Amino acid sequence: MEALTTNTSILTAIGNDYSFDRIFTRQLEAKANKGDIAIGISTSGNSKNVIEALKYAKTKGVITIMLTGDKADENVLKEFCDYNIKVPSSDTPRIQEAHIFIGHIISEYVEKQFLI
Repeated sequence: MEALTTNTSILTAIGNDYSFDRIFTRQLEAKANKGDIAIGISTSGNSKNVIEALKYAKTKGVITIMLTGDKADENVLKEFCDYNIKVPSSDTPRIQEAHIFIGHIISEYVEKQFLI
């Protein structure tokens, strides 16, 4: 499991050399393989850099999951998301708190699978 948001050197290099809309896509071009899982997080469901990354991931056979709030457009997400976990709120702090909680649940599950 790797967060594509944590290496500031990569983020700024890609942002400067390509575009900040491609900061996640460019990393997936180097790392994503068929059968991997990519999880995007966007409170609104409209973050261009997240959407572009998941669109790219889908073309590579990566399973795509998006965490959003209730204002996200389901029709747009269907194009590139295998699963959308929509927090039933329009309150940004509540959505983000729920996303953190969901991330912890997923991490715990993945960790347990490695211990079996």
